[in-house]
Parts: sequence; structure tokens; C-alpha cells
Amino acid sequence: MSFPINRQTTDDADQMAIASFVLGLLGLLIFNIVLGPVALTLGTLALTRRTQRRGRALLGLALGTADLAVLALTVLGSHHTIWQLGA
Repeated sequence: MSFPINRQTTDDADQMAIASFVLGLLGLLIFNIVLGPVALTLGTLALTRRTQRRGRALLGLALGTADLAVLALTVLGSHHTIWQLGA
């Protein structure tokens, strides 16, 4: 029985795809200024490393984009973010 040479790389890419999805989902609720770009980065890395979980990586990209859109709408609508650091 032979395994693919890059098994570790695909496992890492699968984990990145899942992390991208989860962080993108969390970013809709809290701290979207950080979690949105992280979800976008992890989703892109997972796709470039040829993840088996392509749908999760694409959802992570979509949710990361939505995180940044929510942040932009919040800042434009109320001239500040929903959360404040050190307040």
C-alpha cells in the first residue's frame, strides 16, 4: 500500500480550509477586522495547496469577504466600529 508523497501537505491544506471557514464564521460576530483577513489568507493558502475540502475553503473566502463588508458598512454607517479596544 503506497501513500501519496504530499500527504502531510494535503492534510495541512484541509486543516487550513476548515480554519478559514470557522474563522470567517466567527468574524461575522466578533473581531471582524482581524478574523476576516485571516480567513481570506487561510482559504487562499488551502486552495493553492490543493485541499480536498475545496468547498470549505471557498466558503472561508466568502465569509472572510463578508466580514470585511460588515466592517465597512458598520464604520460607514455609524462612523465607528461596534467594538472598542480598551474602552
